Amino acid sequence: MRFTAMTRGRRGKLAMATAALGIGLLSVTGCGYINPQQTSVQYSASDGTRTDLGPLQLRNMMIISDGESKPGRVIGAVYNTSSNDVKLTINGASGSQTQVSVKKNSYVLLNDSTDAAILSTSGGKPGSLVEVTIREDGTNADAKFKMPVLDASITDYKKYLPIAEPTSSGTASGTATPTPSATTSATATATPSPTSTR
Repeated sequence: MRFTAMTRGRRGKLAMATAALGIGLLSVTGCGYINPQQTSVQYSASDGTRTDLGPLQLRNMMIISDGESKPGRVIGAVYNTSSNDVKLTINGASGSQTQVSVKKNSYVLLNDSTDAAILSTSGGKPGSLVEVTIREDGTNADAKFKMPVLDASITDYKKYLPIAEPTSSGTASGTATPTPSATTSATATATPSPTSTR
């Protein structure tokens, strides 16, 4: 075997190349070391907010309304991870209240449910966050929870706006019904994932 002696110039170039490679690797791995991985952070992937309450997981929750003193429809998804049927109660502004029943180990999509969850008063202007009190009767847990109020300026939400029913005198009554929309069963065969990761 022949070994050729490395000249001082070649040794210098090799050392510089090794140092450059080392600095490059440090700069690439340093970003991942300092910054948290975004794929491990759970967040709400849409306009709504999320929380967990006892066995219930609330995802993409929001109120669709035309105004602060107008009726508001709560939409989103409510998952029940327990082996018992659970009822979720949402208390909003000015004594407004609505309830959602969720079967054991199942879920309800309030967007598509035929039994719309309507608050008689939304409690906030479109674009604001309103605080509601949520309670579930499985473990009697309750909590404060903030939901955004959105209106029909986003076309996809127009069909969810509740409309006050006119009375015989021609004025709108306090009850509200949702705008007719296509409905699907809450017990769909493909259960969507209750969490979103980026």
